[in-house]
Amino acid sequence: MTFPTVRLIAPSGYPHDRDAMSRGVARLRAAGCTVDGLGVLDRVEHRFAGPDEARAADLNALATAPALPDLALAVRGGYGATRLLEHLHYGALKERLAGSNTLLVGHSDFTAIQLALYAKSGLVTFGGPMLGPDFGAPELNGLMWEHFWRAVGDAEATANWTTPTATELDVEGPLWGGNLAMLCSLLGTPYFPVIEGGILFVEDIGEPPFRIERLLYQLHLAGVLDRQRALVLGHFTHCRPHSYDNGYDTEAAFEQIARVARIPIIRGLPFGHEADKFTLPFGVPARLRVAAGQASLSFSGHPRLSEAVSRPDPGTLPQIP
Repeated sequence: MTFPTVRLIAPSGYPHDRDAMSRGVARLRAAGCTVDGLGVLDRVEHRFAGPDEARAADLNALATAPALPDLALAVRGGYGATRLLEHLHYGALKERLAGSNTLLVGHSDFTAIQLALYAKSGLVTFGGPMLGPDFGAPELNGLMWEHFWRAVGDAEATANWTTPTATELDVEGPLWGGNLAMLCSLLGTPYFPVIEGGILFVEDIGEPPFRIERLLYQLHLAGVLDRQRALVLGHFTHCRPHSYDNGYDTEAAFEQIARVARIPIIRGLPFGHEADKFTLPFGVPARLRVAAGQASLSFSGHPRLSEAVSRPDPGTLPQIP
């Protein structure tokens, strides 16, 4: 038995917090993982982790690599993934990765890559932790660590959380979503998948409440929400009102969307730009149940680590000096 091989990819911003990146690498290694692709941590061009060609090559190389990694892990978000979408080798990536045990993981700006790979190749990826912000955090989050290894290793996994949503619900459909701004930025392009009867989850950071409402209205007016079975709201971090807003905050924005949306809206999902986050596959069957203030999201059919690969212990946090 071997432990997972992790290849670092940097499709977006450059790794400005080198201490976090070092901690992330050290923790993965302490858990038994082999980490390669460290050269991406040294690339900088303007605000990006190197030129577009180099960042696209991180992903395209997966189609031609002699040996595939178990995990291709984004080092951070930021901005830059959108610039790569026209340069990815979708056919070759589909041919090599479909049915493989190589898992692509990231969130935030990485949502653009997830949308495009699913729309153009039908490839399932994971919204989940990244090297610097999550594995390299000053304190490793136990919920994130445990759920990550269960999600990428188990045939079926479940995310349970307490929700302020009072409704009762039991629906099934394809699970998909990610960063709200990135989702809306690709509406009307060939990189936005048409998903019917889905369970859509969204999160965001740094957007004032009126922009959050406007982005959700965009999904509503474009008919995207009407095609879903439910909308699940994750973390909306640092989404603060301005003085001009006169008390209009994210709660007011969510209440307004709940009034106009014709689907259930479920709150409180631990996913987004905070330490506690679940790892969620993009594009696989899922079931969402809500009752008595408790929500449960189970999923299956996702790619997972080969049975020949031994996962780190989900219940034990790796210790580094």
